[in-house]
Amino acid sequence: MQHRRQALSVVAAVLAGAQLSIAEDVATSTGFIDGAMRDLEITQHERLLKVQSAPGSVLAPFTTDGCSGGMSATWTMAAGAIASMSKRHGSEPPWTACCVAHDRLYHAGVPAGADAAQSFDARLLADEGLRQCVRQAGAQRVAALSAEYGLGEEDVRLLYNGLAEAMYGAVRIGGAPCTGLSWRWGYGWPNCE
Repeated sequence: MQHRRQALSVVAAVLAGAQLSIAEDVATSTGFIDGAMRDLEITQHERLLKVQSAPGSVLAPFTTDGCSGGMSATWTMAAGAIASMSKRHGSEPPWTACCVAHDRLYHAGVPAGADAAQSFDARLLADEGLRQCVRQAGAQRVAALSAEYGLGEEDVRLLYNGLAEAMYGAVRIGGAPCTGLSWRWGYGWPNCE
């Protein structure tokens, strides 16, 4: 019996060490990827700064599509077609306020007086804010959704966390400045040349 406990302790220690090693590898990879993204994107922030400071360049009035990528449009269409969805969840995604707040930051893009690195950091902060806001929107609905759909509260949290991560990934990939996309960082400024 004593040998069995010792063997289990050794196995647990090995697994814990493997888990720690994997976590360290992921952290190192993530740091590398973040650094590479920063290096690739910083020139786009420099280009946006030039557009912003060009003579006659004016920030357009604020516009928003709610949640980009067709998310708000699809939700609104579905809510219009499915009365019970609209009644239970509204005619737009429950996290729309998060998207509009994110759009306000993206509209202006480069903070006044910022350099390219500060612009990059501001975009990263805006995207992180979106992720946290969507998680918070989910946290406010956990009990109600759990009861309504017979899901465990942890399952509801996992779904909202997954949604928050997907939205974060989408804006990190598709939101860089000077892409010509309507949802790019600094979309209120003229397109970069």
